[in-house]
Formats: sequence, C-alpha cells, structure tokens
Amino acid sequence: MKLLLDTHLLLWAADQPERLSEEARRLLSDPEHALVFSAASIWEIAIKQGLKNSNLRADARLLRRGLLDNGYEELPVTSAHAVTLDTLPRLHRDPFDRILLAQAQVEGIVLLTSDEQVAQYPGAIRKI
Repeated sequence: MKLLLDTHLLLWAADQPERLSEEARRLLSDPEHALVFSAASIWEIAIKQGLKNSNLRADARLLRRGLLDNGYEELPVTSAHAVTLDTLPRLHRDPFDRILLAQAQVEGIVLLTSDEQVAQYPGAIRKI
C-alpha cells in the first residue's frame, strides 16, 4: 500500500521520531508500504523556512534529500491534483493540506495525518 505522509509526519519521522504514535512507527517501518512525500510539503517547509516569525527549523533541501535517500517516493503536484481541489468540502482552509488531500484522492493512495480537521475529510485518510 502507498502511504502519503502529511508535512508534520514527515518532519517528525525525519527529526523527532519519538513524536510519532506507535501505529505510525509500525506503518512506516512495514516494508509492504511504499512511503510517499509530496512536493507540496517541501514547498510548505521552504516557505515557512524563509519567514521571520516561523519556529520551523527544518531545511527543505536536506529533508528532501534525506527522504529520497531513505526510499521515499516524491509525488509532484500536477494540474489533475489542482482541479480536484474544487471537489473537496470546505472543512479546512490550509492550502497545503488541501492539495495533499487532492493528491491522495487522485492517486488512490492513503493520506496519513495527525491533524483532526484533515482526518474529517472523506476518502482514504488515516489519522495516526
């Protein structure tokens, strides 16, 4: 099964694995699962990295390289993902979360999240 990790889970998996739930650790370590990250997550981190008021200390380039080196598959953002946004209910306003939801829907993969609001969307979403 392919698993798309949301931005928080990517950051935790890379730098703070102790923040991951037991279920998350189990899913991420299962060799039967292909782990996927979105270009949108790297974009979000790069934007926040440049903001003066952000407390995010991750380096988008290093994170991307580390994910690829550890066998994660990168999922680009396509126009098919973008046009799917208008089919999503307006439960959440975060544009990065919404594109992850659209990507999971279009690609037929499971989105893993720790976000309660994101988990309320219909489809293959798993809150861990």
